Amino acid sequence: MITEPRKTDGSQIHIVNANAGVFSQEEVECVDEIWEEYQAQGSERSGYYWLVDRAENGRVLGYSCYGPHALTSGTFDLYWIAVDSTARHGGIGRRLLTATEEATRKLGGRLMIVETSGLPTYEPTRKFYLATNYLLEATLKDFYSEGDDLVIFTKRL
Repeated sequence: MITEPRKTDGSQIHIVNANAGVFSQEEVECVDEIWEEYQAQGSERSGYYWLVDRAENGRVLGYSCYGPHALTSGTFDLYWIAVDSTARHGGIGRRLLTATEEATRKLGGRLMIVETSGLPTYEPTRKFYLATNYLLEATLKDFYSEGDDLVIFTKRL
Protein backbone atom coordinates (compact mmCIF):
# COMPACT_ATOMS: atom_id res chain seq x y z
CA MET A 1 0.00 0.00 0.00
CA ILE A 2 1.35 3.42 -0.96
CA THR A 3 1.17 6.04 1.77
CA GLU A 4 3.02 8.98 3.18
CA PRO A 5 5.92 7.77 5.32
CA ARG A 6 5.97 7.39 9.08
CA LYS A 7 8.63 9.07 11.19
CA THR A 8 10.02 5.62 11.96
CA ASP A 9 10.55 4.72 8.26
CA GLY A 10 13.98 6.36 7.98
CA SER A 11 15.93 3.27 9.02
CA GLN A 12 14.02 1.10 6.55
CA ILE A 13 14.59 3.60 3.74
CA HIS A 14 18.28 3.52 4.61
CA ILE A 15 18.30 -0.28 4.34
CA VAL A 16 16.53 -0.17 0.95
CA ASN A 17 19.28 2.15 -0.33
CA ALA A 18 22.18 0.33 1.29
CA ASN A 19 21.05 -2.98 -0.23
CA ALA A 20 20.15 -1.60 -3.66
CA GLY A 21 23.48 -2.60 -5.15
CA VAL A 22 23.84 0.57 -7.23
CA PHE A 23 24.05 3.44 -4.74
CA SER A 24 27.41 4.57 -3.39
CA GLN A 25 27.87 5.20 0.33
CA GLU A 26 27.77 8.92 -0.46
CA GLU A 27 24.40 8.51 -2.19
CA VAL A 28 23.00 6.47 0.71
CA GLU A 29 24.11 9.20 3.11
CA CYS A 30 22.59 11.87 0.86
CA VAL A 31 19.17 10.21 1.10
CA ASP A 32 19.60 9.98 4.88
CA GLU A 33 20.29 13.73 5.00
CA ILE A 34 17.27 14.53 2.82
CA TRP A 35 15.13 12.34 5.09
CA GLU A 36 16.38 14.18 8.18
CA GLU A 37 15.66 17.56 6.57
CA TYR A 38 12.16 16.41 5.64
CA GLN A 39 11.58 15.16 9.20
CA ALA A 40 12.79 18.44 10.72
CA GLN A 41 11.02 20.85 8.36
CA GLY A 42 8.17 19.01 6.64
CA SER A 43 7.52 18.84 2.92
CA GLU A 44 6.63 22.44 2.17
CA ARG A 45 9.62 23.99 3.93
CA SER A 46 12.18 21.34 2.91
CA GLY A 47 10.85 20.94 -0.64
CA TYR A 48 10.99 17.15 -0.28
CA TYR A 49 7.87 15.01 -0.57
CA TRP A 50 7.96 11.27 0.12
CA LEU A 51 5.82 8.23 -0.57
CA VAL A 52 6.41 4.67 0.60
CA ASP A 53 5.06 1.36 -0.55
CA ARG A 54 4.44 -0.67 2.59
CA ALA A 55 3.78 -4.38 3.00
CA GLU A 56 0.90 -5.54 5.20
CA ASN A 57 3.38 -6.19 8.02
CA GLY A 58 4.51 -2.55 7.87
CA ARG A 59 7.82 -3.15 6.14
CA VAL A 60 8.89 -0.49 3.60
CA LEU A 61 9.18 -2.16 0.20
CA GLY A 62 10.13 0.99 -1.68
CA TYR A 63 9.93 4.75 -1.64
CA SER A 64 10.03 7.87 -3.77
CA CYS A 65 11.29 11.35 -2.96
CA TYR A 66 10.28 14.25 -5.18
CA GLY A 67 9.74 17.97 -5.06
CA PRO A 68 9.34 21.23 -6.94
CA HIS A 69 12.28 22.44 -9.00
CA ALA A 70 13.41 25.85 -7.76
CA LEU A 71 12.57 28.92 -9.85
CA THR A 72 10.10 27.09 -12.09
CA SER A 73 6.35 26.91 -12.39
CA GLY A 74 5.05 23.36 -12.19
CA THR A 75 8.34 21.57 -12.80
CA PHE A 76 9.21 18.83 -10.33
CA ASP A 77 12.23 16.61 -9.78
CA LEU A 78 12.05 12.94 -8.94
CA TYR A 79 15.05 12.89 -6.64
CA TRP A 80 15.00 9.24 -5.62
CA ILE A 81 12.98 6.13 -6.21
CA ALA A 82 14.09 2.74 -4.95
CA VAL A 83 12.62 -0.69 -4.31
CA ASP A 84 13.93 -3.19 -1.78
CA SER A 85 16.19 -5.69 -3.55
CA THR A 86 14.05 -8.59 -2.27
CA ALA A 87 10.84 -7.08 -3.68
CA ARG A 88 11.88 -6.09 -7.21
CA HIS A 89 10.03 -7.08 -10.37
CA GLY A 90 6.66 -7.07 -8.60
CA GLY A 91 5.40 -3.75 -9.93
CA ILE A 92 6.32 -1.71 -6.85
CA GLY A 93 8.47 0.73 -8.81
CA ARG A 94 5.70 1.36 -11.33
CA ARG A 95 3.11 1.81 -8.58
CA LEU A 96 5.36 4.25 -6.75
CA LEU A 97 6.11 6.19 -9.92
CA THR A 98 2.41 6.42 -10.84
CA ALA A 99 1.51 7.55 -7.31
CA THR A 100 4.34 10.09 -7.36
CA GLU A 101 3.13 11.50 -10.67
CA GLU A 102 -0.44 11.73 -9.35
CA ALA A 103 0.71 13.47 -6.15
CA THR A 104 2.82 15.85 -8.22
CA ARG A 105 -0.18 16.76 -10.39
CA LYS A 106 -2.17 17.53 -7.22
CA LEU A 107 0.63 19.90 -6.19
CA GLY A 108 0.36 21.70 -9.54
CA GLY A 109 3.10 19.77 -11.30
CA ARG A 110 3.12 19.68 -15.09
CA LEU A 111 6.62 18.33 -15.84
CA MET A 112 8.73 15.70 -14.07
CA ILE A 113 12.50 15.63 -14.45
CA VAL A 114 14.58 12.56 -13.62
CA GLU A 115 18.36 12.48 -13.54
CA THR A 116 20.26 9.21 -13.39
CA SER A 117 23.64 7.71 -14.13
CA GLY A 118 24.90 6.46 -17.45
CA LEU A 119 26.87 3.60 -15.87
CA PRO A 120 26.04 0.07 -17.04
CA THR A 121 24.66 -0.81 -13.59
CA TYR A 122 21.93 1.80 -14.17
CA GLU A 123 20.79 0.30 -17.49
CA PRO A 124 17.71 -1.30 -15.85
CA THR A 125 16.86 2.10 -14.36
CA ARG A 126 17.07 3.83 -17.73
CA LYS A 127 14.95 1.09 -19.33
CA PHE A 128 12.39 1.55 -16.52
CA TYR A 129 11.97 5.24 -17.33
CA LEU A 130 11.65 4.59 -21.04
CA ALA A 131 9.09 1.85 -20.37
CA THR A 132 7.04 4.27 -18.25
CA ASN A 133 6.82 6.86 -21.03
CA TYR A 134 9.66 9.14 -20.00
CA LEU A 135 11.52 10.89 -22.78
CA LEU A 136 15.30 10.79 -22.91
CA GLU A 137 16.07 14.51 -23.10
CA ALA A 138 19.84 14.71 -22.74
CA THR A 139 23.05 12.97 -21.85
CA LEU A 140 25.91 14.97 -20.38
CA LYS A 141 29.12 13.05 -20.91
CA ASP A 142 31.44 12.48 -17.95
CA PHE A 143 29.18 14.53 -15.65
CA TYR A 144 29.47 12.58 -12.40
CA SER A 145 33.00 11.42 -13.10
CA GLU A 146 35.10 10.25 -16.02
CA GLY A 147 32.95 7.65 -17.79
CA ASP A 148 29.81 8.32 -15.73
CA ASP A 149 27.31 10.36 -17.73
CA LEU A 150 24.28 12.25 -16.46
CA VAL A 151 21.16 10.97 -18.25
CA ILE A 152 18.11 13.23 -18.07
CA PHE A 153 14.53 12.04 -18.64
CA THR A 154 11.33 14.09 -18.64
CA LYS A 155 7.63 13.42 -18.66
CA ARG A 156 4.78 15.85 -19.17
CA LEU A 157 2.16 15.26 -16.54
